[in-house]
Amino acid sequence: MVFSSEPIGPVVRVGYGEDAHRLAAGHSLILGGISVPDAALGTVAHSDGDAVLHAVADALLSGVALGDIGDYFPDTDPLWAGLDSRAILGRVLELVRERGYTPVNIALVVTMDKPRLGPLRAQIARNVAALLGLSESEVGVSFKTSEGLAPAHVQTRVTALLTQLQD
Repeated sequence: MVFSSEPIGPVVRVGYGEDAHRLAAGHSLILGGISVPDAALGTVAHSDGDAVLHAVADALLSGVALGDIGDYFPDTDPLWAGLDSRAILGRVLELVRERGYTPVNIALVVTMDKPRLGPLRAQIARNVAALLGLSESEVGVSFKTSEGLAPAHVQTRVTALLTQLQD
């Protein structure tokens, strides 16, 4: 049997990202670029605290072995204070494309006890898809609760499938 080092089809990669933030009164809650209405608690963060877009960005970066968003937007730099996470994701998408890849599918899970996020599923999927140049059907969004284990906390986990750009 002879094995070839040449790929049979397009090269694909999988990336994984996570983000978590503490929740507290007096802060806004933004997930997937969407301001969550009637949220009693919001994210405590250096940037706008969008745990969905942070995890998506980290998943894309990990898929092409470019580290994580802390390498590019460190929370120790006052320049990034209050930064809109859509800008973070935009820059990460540029880096991924410079590496010769583009996302083709995103699957994300948000864990948070309150408020219930189900009514925002389509809006978050649509917004993440638009930011990445994908269709809404290429962004899966799931919600879980911590069953009371972490009521003042939001966490997002994301897998990203990337494919090599075709010339």
